[in-house]
Amino acid sequence: MTARILVVDDVLPNLKLLEARLTAEYFDVITATNGIEALAACRKDECDVVLLDVMMPGMDGFEVCRRLKQDASTAHIPVVMVTALDQPANRLKGLEAGADDFLTKPIDEVALIARVRSLARLKMVLDELRTRALTSVSLGMPDPLALALAEDGLGGRLLLVDDRAASADQIMFALRDKYVVEVESDPQEALVLAIGGQYDLFIVSLTLRGFDALRLCSQIRSFERSRQLPLLCLAEVEDRPRVLRALDIGVNDFLNRPIDRNELIARIRTQLRRKRYADRLRDNVQASIELAVVDPLTGINNRRYFETHLGALVSQAADRGRPLSLMILDIDYFKGVNDTYGHEAGDRVLKAVAERVRKVIRVPDLVCRLGGEEFVIVMLDTAIECAAKIAERVRSEIERDRFIVSDDGSRIAITVSIGLAERGHDVEPEGLFRRADRALYRSKTSGRNRVCADAA
Repeated sequence: MTARILVVDDVLPNLKLLEARLTAEYFDVITATNGIEALAACRKDECDVVLLDVMMPGMDGFEVCRRLKQDASTAHIPVVMVTALDQPANRLKGLEAGADDFLTKPIDEVALIARVRSLARLKMVLDELRTRALTSVSLGMPDPLALALAEDGLGGRLLLVDDRAASADQIMFALRDKYVVEVESDPQEALVLAIGGQYDLFIVSLTLRGFDALRLCSQIRSFERSRQLPLLCLAEVEDRPRVLRALDIGVNDFLNRPIDRNELIARIRTQLRRKRYADRLRDNVQASIELAVVDPLTGINNRRYFETHLGALVSQAADRGRPLSLMILDIDYFKGVNDTYGHEAGDRVLKAVAERVRKVIRVPDLVCRLGGEEFVIVMLDTAIECAAKIAERVRSEIERDRFIVSDDGSRIAITVSIGLAERGHDVEPEGLFRRADRALYRSKTSGRNRVCADAA
């Protein structure tokens, strides 16, 4: 895959060397020689991954990274710190500034390309989610990017897969006051837990005895329910080829033994911040989808959803030779409710009618609010005779008890008029709807609070 890589270094030979290496792997490369240029390029959304030198005059790489991660418009861009500083304290400082990884000069070219590809894949997924989520802001949804900045990456359940008791105990002790850590020594059982459990992150030792840990990682990535679970691998220094392979199959990060407690916590926090950011984006997208097809007052599907799905349901019934009936109901004299008791009372009635309808109809039936005081129910595998009985139960249920219209418990009687039609020989949903609407009109003109049918 290709991606746009921003290389930031004030030393021209270093800049050209990285540019050449990345270009040879078919990445698009842009460059900057200082922090100000780097921040400007990121804010213009010109890059997918940033390779950021630490030692720069004016604004060093740590400060550039910190500013990127504190800005909602750039916080999602992966940052790899590139430096000659190789002390644990320096790695920790970079990770705490928000960096996704820390590469030491001279740079291992294979490791660099593997890490860039891994982060570019992640950025591609997040970009799609961000685009969808940002469109929902115009619909009144909360801004998911602003909310993400408050995430600290602490708390949550972690599963450690390690069959060495001493190693597992060391990690549990290191994380004891930050996370809830559970240990599983059996890789097969760990896979079951990954699919069915509610974990926030998996830590997998690459030195499992008698089992290929990379196989476990690939299996976790292959199942839908665990595909988004962050994976952090623990490796020995000599495990470099397996680490690179791990990044290639979708492992998010790794840490070499001996484990530094602060670096372990920093890497976990980075992964959890990203996971919760992505989860918030997905929730936002799902909520915006629901907003588009769900009536916010009653909680049932709206007219858009009905019009989108009716044609498919009618065609499906025709293909299978199965009956399908359509019910339209209209609340009698609803305008008088609003005029007499106010629109708040009208809203109470609409919500209560929707609740009573859902209580009576069958689970497979589709109920939607057409708008105003009209509702529609699509009844699958239902002939007109059975549909008439269901409609009568709906009518009776709404008439049976009076409706509360105010906080003081005031109640009024509500009735509905109902029109029915069954799918005929044609499969045009518009024709079915028109016939049900004609039946509703007859119900209203013949006295209301009744069911009328228009059979094909």
